[in-house]
Formats: sequence, structure tokens, C-alpha cells
Amino acid sequence: MELPLLASALLIFALRITDVSIGTLRITFLVRGRRGVAGLLSFFESLIWLTAAAQVLTTLDSPLKFVAYAGGYATGTMLGVSVERWLAVGDVLMRVVTPVDAPSSEHVLRQAGFGVTVVNGQGMRGDVRILFVVLARRKTQAALKIVNEINPGAYITFEPTSPVRATFASPTQLRK
Repeated sequence: MELPLLASALLIFALRITDVSIGTLRITFLVRGRRGVAGLLSFFESLIWLTAAAQVLTTLDSPLKFVAYAGGYATGTMLGVSVERWLAVGDVLMRVVTPVDAPSSEHVLRQAGFGVTVVNGQGMRGDVRILFVVLARRKTQAALKIVNEINPGAYITFEPTSPVRATFASPTQLRK
């Protein structure tokens, strides 16, 4: 029994949202080295995609199904990115560059539990202090707030990390 056209289009739309969102998360986990999770997600992604494709390919005379398929793909892409940001999987490197005589946020960052490495350097306008902080992505806003309160003129960048070896001891571990 075939579903009515509108119900079929809505099903295709929902299935595509789901499989594309899962695909976005799968890639995120794969890039972050979580192969097991990525493999599990790929199973469900392909199963859902196959179901959606079968709905479209059973009758190729329905422009509404084509639009539902493409619309679900686009919506799934946006939703997948939103979910990935919300999950904030992995770590990032925050780099803070300030003139050497500007207020430094290193002590406050450390008090907040962040590991901070400080390096002195030479910038275009003179001596600079460079702070390196590796932190969980979900904590980027807290670290950014600290730096902006102390030195709103600091140059700040974030980049994803792919740790090979995690040997950093947290402040709690160092006190033991």
C-alpha cells in the first residue's frame, strides 16, 4: 500500500532531515577520532537514507517528492550543524595575543581551571605575550568571557585540536 502523496513527501522530508543530521554528526565524530561512534551513526544514516531514497524512487513522477527530498537535505544540513555546535564535541586551542605590557588574563584563567602556557614573542608593534589554552569546546565561551573582561583588545583565535597524547595534568591533579 502506497502512502498518499502528501504523507509520502512529509515522510521523505523527515527521513532526509534525520539522515543528513546524523551524517554531520558522524563526520564530526570521525574527525575527532571517535571511530566506534562514527561507525554506529553511519549504520543508521545509511539505513534511513535507503528508506528515503526508496520512497522517492518507487515513482519518479512526483515533483513534490523531489522537493521534499532536497528540502530535507538542506534542512538536515542546518540542523546537523546546530546539533554539532550544541554537543561541542572535542577540544580547541585558544590563542590569546596581547602586548606584553597589557593586562594578562593568565592568572584568572588558571584560577578558573584552565591550563595556560605563556610564551613571549615579537609582534608587528613590539613585544607580545601569547597565551595557549587547550580546552573543551563547550567551555570556550567561559574562557572568552574571562579574557574579554580583563583585556578586551586581545587578539584571540580558536582552532580545533587533534590530540595525539594527552599528558596535561589538571590543577586538581597537580595538587595531589
